[in-house]
Amino acid sequence: MTDSRPTDAPHALDFDGLRPPSPFLNAEHDAWRRKLRGFIDRHVAPHLAEWDAASDFPDALYRIAAQEGISGMGFREDLGGTGEDVSLYDRILFAEEFFRLGSGVVFADLATPWIALPPIITGGAPEMLDRVARPVLAGERKIAFAVTEPGGGSDVSGFTTTAERRGEVFVVNGAKALISGAMKADFLLTAVRTGGPGIGGLSMLLIEADRAGVTRGSTPGLEWYNRNNGWLKFDNVEVPVANLIGVENKGFAGLARQFNIERFSGIAATLAMTRTCVAEAIAFARERQTFGKRLIDHQVMRHKIVDMVQRLKVAYAYLDMLVWRFENGEAPIAELALMKVQATNTLEHCARESLQVLGGRAYTGENRVERIYREARIFVIGGGSEEILRDLAAKQLGF
Repeated sequence: MTDSRPTDAPHALDFDGLRPPSPFLNAEHDAWRRKLRGFIDRHVAPHLAEWDAASDFPDALYRIAAQEGISGMGFREDLGGTGEDVSLYDRILFAEEFFRLGSGVVFADLATPWIALPPIITGGAPEMLDRVARPVLAGERKIAFAVTEPGGGSDVSGFTTTAERRGEVFVVNGAKALISGAMKADFLLTAVRTGGPGIGGLSMLLIEADRAGVTRGSTPGLEWYNRNNGWLKFDNVEVPVANLIGVENKGFAGLARQFNIERFSGIAATLAMTRTCVAEAIAFARERQTFGKRLIDHQVMRHKIVDMVQRLKVAYAYLDMLVWRFENGEAPIAELALMKVQATNTLEHCARESLQVLGGRAYTGENRVERIYREARIFVIGGGSEEILRDLAAKQLGF
């Protein structure tokens, strides 16, 4: 992603050129981007139309991603990872490259270990390294992060899934909704209420998906996106106390750390899809002839496209500074929440305007914009809705 061109040289208005140069991206980041793109071009792109139509992809991809050093990014080498010396940009580039193709059918499942495994590795029983971490990082077993609830959404303090301790087991009752990877997961890192109301009574518990009383199903309304997303129900599920992750009733801090990673990934995905939309709109506008001249030669269309490019540049400037602050030890939670809102607003606007540029071409099935337009709303809702994040920002800012 490094760029040695003069600052006044025009950038190609394709996916890569629409990402403004950043002083924080270096040669190592560029090498990681090329590795990711090679993996995706070999193992994902040739099959994407088929997988997108099926809302699913083969389990073999988990193993291939592990073998090629893609899914183990950021994890200890002795556990099967590629090393812990990674930056936020490594995760951001991961999301950007997967969403370059305009479909989220693969990304969410391959990236779930980022948020589900770290608490287990640092706060779980030592035996979980062999039983859970190593098989997941090898692509042989799968894990999901079961947090969101049907009645609570992003309101973590209102979660009602309970884990009542009875001797040497917790008895779990409740439900989770919209869980990435739910349908194939062998392990569920689950947010449960072990104490009183509010965030102070939450814990994290590892629940094996084959335990008696665990049921799950695909979410019909999201099957076009990825039928592996689903709901979970727990009916008197007995889980050993040894499966507690971290300290009982102190699970919120761990959840908050993982939410930050999830939000950065979501932001990167939304801006990558925005770049794809805008690049396709520009390419079409340069080719399409209307009223005796190219579509892009009409002033109204040029202004529409320039407006989209402007929004992208603003969003990336915001993202770059936010990454810099986090990597220098700050934790500006309000700004991260607002950045997620900014990114999803940018995606929704540019997806709509790109469809407008494409006109009837948008509905022929020959471009990625129509898929992106479908997927845009899940990013506005998932990982914290606009309303929740604005309220979080207000509280962090002292309003």
